Amino acid sequence: MLSFPNAKINLGLNIVGKRPDGYHDIETIFYPIGIKDALEFVESPQVQMDMHISGIQVDGDINSNLVMKAYNLLKKDFSLPSLSIYLQKNIPFGAGLGGGSADAAFMLIVLNNSFKLQLSYLQLEAYATRLGSDCPFFIRDKPVFASGRGEVLEEINISLKGKYLVLVKPNIYVSTKDAYAGCKTGHPSIGLKSIASMPVEEWKDVMQNDFEHSVFQQFPAIALIKDKLYQSGAIYASMSGSGSSVFGIFNEPQDLKSCFSGCFVWEGGLD
Repeated sequence: MLSFPNAKINLGLNIVGKRPDGYHDIETIFYPIGIKDALEFVESPQVQMDMHISGIQVDGDINSNLVMKAYNLLKKDFSLPSLSIYLQKNIPFGAGLGGGSADAAFMLIVLNNSFKLQLSYLQLEAYATRLGSDCPFFIRDKPVFASGRGEVLEEINISLKGKYLVLVKPNIYVSTKDAYAGCKTGHPSIGLKSIASMPVEEWKDVMQNDFEHSVFQQFPAIALIKDKLYQSGAIYASMSGSGSSVFGIFNEPQDLKSCFSGCFVWEGGLD
């Protein structure tokens, strides 16, 4: 069974408070974008599970991969056969794009469909929440206003159809812990839901990603990418999540790969 997990970007991100459990409450808008991994599995005659990853190199033990964790999570409650899993990684990780979370969520969906587990969207989202804060978003994979740790989802009426995205990922790793360490918390003067109802051309002065303040101080090169996107004609540009990727939204298709030498660059239309 073959599926194509897609990435997301954060349209604004506000860190509104610190939780008793040590996490932070956030408010953000998750928006799906067209860069995709490829995930496939086949039933294996072997008793042992195996997983093969190609494309972008993924470090770490295979058993710690979120795709394997998704399988093992459902395996506890359902009778599932051993599988051979194949993952082609195209979405950069450590980029604020949710690539690993997307892979895990799509694994839950495809297992549910392939083996007729009859889990509802709500049940799948509950499983996804146990894998990561932004995993539930990818179950329905539609624009949402997210709150809590990012797992409380509310559909939002927003469309960027007809706009174009340039996504730039420098060869920089941003620690989420360090990104949070330099941030102040609080509610913005204008909420994201209100901003989302405005024309995109008006977002620049009112929509913000609270991580940018601390991340740009640590890594000025990321700030320069945002500046260059605006200089190239972006109507809105922002870092996604806690970085390190930065995206620009344009009214027309772009070809800016030569402007960002040494970076991963993806360009495409938005739906």
